[in-house]
Amino acid sequence: METKWINSNEIEEGVRLLQAGEIIAMPTETVYGLAGDAMNDVAIRKIFEAKGRPSDNPLIVHIASIEQTSLFVDSIPPVAKRLMDAFWPGALTIILPSNGRASSLVTAGLDSIGLRMPNHPAALELIRKSGLGLAAPSANRSGRPSPTTAQHVADDLNGRIAGIVDGGPTGIGVESTVVDCTGDTVTILRPGGVTREEMEAVIGPVALDANLSNDEAAPRSPGMKYTHYAPTAPVYLVDGTREDLERVIEERKQAGLRIGALVFDENPTPAEVTYSLGTSMEVAAQRLYDALRRFDATDVDEIYVNTIEPVGVALAVYNRLYKAAGGKVVHPTKDA
Repeated sequence: METKWINSNEIEEGVRLLQAGEIIAMPTETVYGLAGDAMNDVAIRKIFEAKGRPSDNPLIVHIASIEQTSLFVDSIPPVAKRLMDAFWPGALTIILPSNGRASSLVTAGLDSIGLRMPNHPAALELIRKSGLGLAAPSANRSGRPSPTTAQHVADDLNGRIAGIVDGGPTGIGVESTVVDCTGDTVTILRPGGVTREEMEAVIGPVALDANLSNDEAAPRSPGMKYTHYAPTAPVYLVDGTREDLERVIEERKQAGLRIGALVFDENPTPAEVTYSLGTSMEVAAQRLYDALRRFDATDVDEIYVNTIEPVGVALAVYNRLYKAAGGKVVHPTKDA
């Protein structure tokens, strides 16, 4: 399949492909999504095939207005409506009871569905002009770091999808926050671009789902199962200080390995390759996936990064690093 490169001012070609049941990559403010008609089983199968994604992982449906929720849900709980009014368009996916009109492949057989209104002009135009709700997981091969540029998409999916809408680099850099509004308590299933603290300022207490630390549970949200966001070389979290990180790097180098490091400052490390995630969590979120992908152009054998306190935006950054590491955490004082 030839993958067409579509400029963001040529949306009509993307609309044509979507209405024909094809799948295309589109920019959002978080990461690039791989979009297809959420009611078309054939299109949704193409998404899973292109990504190599397990079909028991639900997909988020992107819409362009609150009114468009009626295509997929019959009612909106008051607390969900308050979240929509506060954070849509934006990096917040809301899980609601499904009315069953979306493809069962989108919901992975669940009776709920995740809806989001992206804050990106190209994505909103594609949705409005196509008249479709667009299921759109991240536009990468399953398990790889999510794409924050059109070139990242091409690196993973060129020849596997019908088109790529180039909207330039994304802004936030990590996926949307996913919250479950189907029960009595609003619960974060996946941390992301909207923080727990921001939501609590609008609706009061918000819970963190226990499954964030339980990889055996059935996923109710994308990104909750399997190793995600991973470069080719294995990633390890170091539970300790910057000095602990450097000590681990030196030990691994003495074992004959070439080591990569991710750091939350601009200072060098003993590693052969060091990439900085910046000194703020907002910058770290923007840089994270690009940095993980850049390691694949190096010959490092292992990658190390310090753990961080998971609050605010750091909760999303830590979640992605933990998933990239497949839960592998080094405790220097214990493991020495």
